[in-house]
Amino acid sequence: MKVVISVGGSILVPNEIDVDYMHELAELTNKLSDRHQISIVTGGGKTARKYIEPARRFGASEIFCDLIGITATRLNARLLAAVIGEKANLEPPKDFIAALKAMNFGKIVVMGGTHPGHSTDAVSALLAEYINADLLINATDVDGIYDKDPQKYKNAKMYEKLSVEQLVDMVKSYSLGAGKYELIDILAAKIIQRSKIRTIFLNGRNLKNMRTTIEGKKFIGTVIENG
Repeated sequence: MKVVISVGGSILVPNEIDVDYMHELAELTNKLSDRHQISIVTGGGKTARKYIEPARRFGASEIFCDLIGITATRLNARLLAAVIGEKANLEPPKDFIAALKAMNFGKIVVMGGTHPGHSTDAVSALLAEYINADLLINATDVDGIYDKDPQKYKNAKMYEKLSVEQLVDMVKSYSLGAGKYELIDILAAKIIQRSKIRTIFLNGRNLKNMRTTIEGKKFIGTVIENG
């Protein structure tokens, strides 16, 4: 099975680099790769925001800030690839053709951003479309998609299932500013919609749950129903 995992920067770099988490994710990825083709797209997290915010104050354009963010995502990708070891590509692919080539050589593909104007969630959706993936996992810092921010509201309710049309409607008003993507960006949602990619939102820190999800067992998360 071909699986693409979008790992949010908020998990990889919540404040500082979470080395322990990267080790655990690398261990899981290596185990899963014995039976599945795994690709991981890394977000930028605090690393990206630490540079984007002052760049804006200096008067940098949004595309310039996007390029800073892309550099940060690739830095995180390089680090994660180093932890995974010889099964991973050490140089993050800059496009989907290079990613597919690495996959065809039997590598666990680890990559960051590609082009300005969209998030790494969109990169993961585009990659999933390009390689005809069986499953796209969006690994965030909460258990799934909620009716409101669960980190602010204790009574927030998680959706077990959500139609792709509802997902598109939820994110269509989100900012496209560099480093400002919330749930996912509109491009990611539209790619999921047009390609009917099986997509699940879950808590990336719960690696046991991620494994059971990929293995087709009972899991905690939000399934995007598409067609």
